[in-house]
Amino acid sequence: MSKQCSVVDEVFCYGTLLPGEQRWPFLAPFVLEEEPDQVSGRLYDTGLGYPAALFDRVGIIHGMRFRLESARLSEALALLDEIEGAVDGLYHRVFLVTAMGFGVHAYQYGGDLQGLIDLPDGDWLARQ
Repeated sequence: MSKQCSVVDEVFCYGTLLPGEQRWPFLAPFVLEEEPDQVSGRLYDTGLGYPAALFDRVGIIHGMRFRLESARLSEALALLDEIEGAVDGLYHRVFLVTAMGFGVHAYQYGGDLQGLIDLPDGDWLARQ
């Protein structure tokens, strides 16, 4: 995957958009390459079957970085915005730089923080 790109064509996923998870079928048709990566932040369990990430907190979030098909990038991001609740404000698409130095789109939680359960290891798939 190329680090130098004028258009951000990668997305960092940490929860239900990962392979095998509930929303993976929405993302899969757009993916060209994938690689494990990490970002700074804190991961929480909402108790509703999906995680919440806050990238302005101390910690590490484990996930996958996906390079998306450039010709369908705007289509992919519009779909992700819709299913991630960015349209309604539950999540917000933000730009981040991963631990491996890649610029990516990611979805930060924008809902109520009350009742969130801290996942200190930052790994949604390892939760119990």
